[in-house]
Amino acid sequence: MAPPRVMGIINVTPDSFSDGGRLDSVEAAVAHGLRLVEQGADILDIGGESTRPGAEPVAEAGEIARVIPVIESLRARWDGPISIDTMKPEVARAAVAAGATMWNDVTALGFAPDSLATAAELGCEVVLMHMRGEPRTMQADPHYDDVVAEVVDWLSARADAAMAAGVARERIWLDPGLGFGKTAAHNLALTARLDRLVATGFPVLYGASRKLVIQSIDPTATDPADRLGGSLALALEAARRGASILRVHDVRETVQALAVQAAVGGAAACD
Repeated sequence: MAPPRVMGIINVTPDSFSDGGRLDSVEAAVAHGLRLVEQGADILDIGGESTRPGAEPVAEAGEIARVIPVIESLRARWDGPISIDTMKPEVARAAVAAGATMWNDVTALGFAPDSLATAAELGCEVVLMHMRGEPRTMQADPHYDDVVAEVVDWLSARADAAMAAGVARERIWLDPGLGFGKTAAHNLALTARLDRLVATGFPVLYGASRKLVIQSIDPTATDPADRLGGSLALALEAARRGASILRVHDVRETVQALAVQAAVGGAAACD
């Protein structure tokens, strides 16, 4: 099994749950992105609207103003894959025109009536993520009868809808959406059964970096920056179960952990 690629997070938002407001200029965001590449990031994911629990929506024009200068500047300096983290088709369209190659959508192309058609028209890779509800309300007592089966079935249906709209199958990625309308128990179940989503045949993006599920296990980790150990543990488990991309804040540490995991696996194969 090929090791997963690492997607480094660049939040150009004032209110993201972990690093909101830290990258408060284009220059700071670009410098951070290039630093992530130096640390081993294979993909850069740029977002201009927070989707943390309780987050308020951002106007389309404001989101475009935040992300496009960053994408353009990074594209001038780096030729690797750039992802736009947005639910808005016009933001995605502007981002692809500026140099993005992937559309990472927390609504699985369900936010706007023309989201599916826009993805087909753009021809870029798309990440379809599972989210129950919307960011302002998604953590208000989420309930599932069988979270793994429901998430897998829902994402499979969204992939079918994307293909029916003209998105090429080989351009579709699935993301179980840890923390998006899910309790800690739901998040752990989706991680432990990630192979069931992998079995759909679509590559899987997994993002648990610094999320609250870690604090549910270690109550002292109230600061997201104190969740590195838990983030690495979840990332390695997802890699073991077949994830193709790990979306993370801590690129250097994740790359190192994956290298050690691969080295151990190589040594075991020689026994």
